[in-house]
Amino acid sequence: MREMCVEAGHGHAHPEHTDARHRSPYCSAIETDGSRGCCCTLEFVPKMRIREAAGFMGVSDDTVRRWIEHGSLNASQDGAGRMVIDGYELAQFARSQATTAPNPLGVASSARNRFVGLVTDIRTDAVMAQVELQCGPFRVVSLMSSDAVADLRLELGSVAVAVVKSTTVIVETPQGES
Repeated sequence: MREMCVEAGHGHAHPEHTDARHRSPYCSAIETDGSRGCCCTLEFVPKMRIREAAGFMGVSDDTVRRWIEHGSLNASQDGAGRMVIDGYELAQFARSQATTAPNPLGVASSARNRFVGLVTDIRTDAVMAQVELQCGPFRVVSLMSSDAVADLRLELGSVAVAVVKSTTVIVETPQGES
């Protein structure tokens, strides 16, 4: 693992520090010239094996190896001589490769979490409905009134946009503690 500035998405490395969380003198809140710095905290960034990276990207091991061969991703060797990829670099690469389906509605919105997909299931009763969309690799389920399903003319296979506006997002990690 190597240390990386993780605050505010800066992503610049400060290898001279050894503590897991250390204020960097290079990232002070106000620089000597009066400009703002990033005031970051350093944390260790994990390295992952090719197979793990492929799993996160939803591609084969061979695809990740091709990305490395073509210089799209950098790899190094761990202590056992296996090829590994920096977790932060993989996250940045994943972000650059992410494509969003165009919004077929052409409606401006303040909501940033928009998922364009196809209706794969509709279950209705006299009052409520459950509508399921397949938005790329994501399954999105919405509960709405049966009247809303009729008003939106939702049917199996139709294109729809799931707009998510939430005040709570829960983040989990496999090695985290609560």
